[in-house]
Amino acid sequence: MSAGGGGLPPVGSRVVVRYLLPSGQATDALGILLHADADGLSVDGKRGIEHIARGTVIAAKQVPPPPEPRRTRGSAAREHGEPTE
Repeated sequence: MSAGGGGLPPVGSRVVVRYLLPSGQATDALGILLHADADGLSVDGKRGIEHIARGTVIAAKQVPPPPEPRRTRGSAAREHGEPTE
């Protein structure tokens, strides 16, 4: 979706939204789309809930769920009862 492109991904989906800060610099919000209307949208991500004015949105798209955390060698050994170093 571009700023004038119309639709956003459905509320409740994981999204990335690129938008402009007051300084003119672009930044991204990554998280769950909580709310969207003609005035703006809200994304719940690692920085907390971000409220973004609709007129500042450059692009938005739905993204897949985050990857599962990677297991380290030691954690796999502990799961199997093997001694670790």
